[in-house]
Amino acid sequence: MQLIGMLDSPYVRRVAIALMRLDLPFEHRPISLFRHIDEFKAINPLLKAPTLVADDGTVLMDSTLIIDYAVTLAPDARSLWPRAPKAKLRAARLIGLSLVVCEKAVQFHYERELRPPEKQHEPWAARVRGQLLAGLDALELEINEGRGWLFEDRLTLADITLAAAFAFTQGNLSDIVDKARYGAIASFSARAEELPEFRAAPAEDGATVSLPAR
Repeated sequence: MQLIGMLDSPYVRRVAIALMRLDLPFEHRPISLFRHIDEFKAINPLLKAPTLVADDGTVLMDSTLIIDYAVTLAPDARSLWPRAPKAKLRAARLIGLSLVVCEKAVQFHYERELRPPEKQHEPWAARVRGQLLAGLDALELEINEGRGWLFEDRLTLADITLAAAFAFTQGNLSDIVDKARYGAIASFSARAEELPEFRAAPAEDGATVSLPAR
């Protein structure tokens, strides 16, 4: 399998970390949607990151769908979801909140970085900023003050998604997302970033996943 995309994207990073947690071998190709557009387009004309090229050549996109497919390849691996039905429902909520944070953080970042100041629409930017902070506010209240992992005694997709989302905000929107306001998330994320899988996939432009020894 080949994972296409840059690790400074929270979506690409969550897929890379999930694949490592599932103990699935893959090649990471850090191809930029902006700097390497022709190379990316040759793989996926829709220019969507992350893109996964399966072993049979099938091209998949959307981080959640890619992870769903990856789970089918690792039936003996520990699930990325908690076991109990009520916990699975809560995990779905936390993942949904974290994905909103990803989406709004990326939107706001691109608005500031790619659109000329005179063309930026402040009412829209304010709406996106409000959605971003509302998602973080909800997560701050719902993650048990940042103690332990979110479910049971192990990392799940909810943990991966939240940590990847928060890392993106701190790397690109720290002036908007005040770390002091989100003490529980910050503490939780700092612990996640110490794990081997997170260290192997740093949230850096141009970084390549360093797969753990098998």
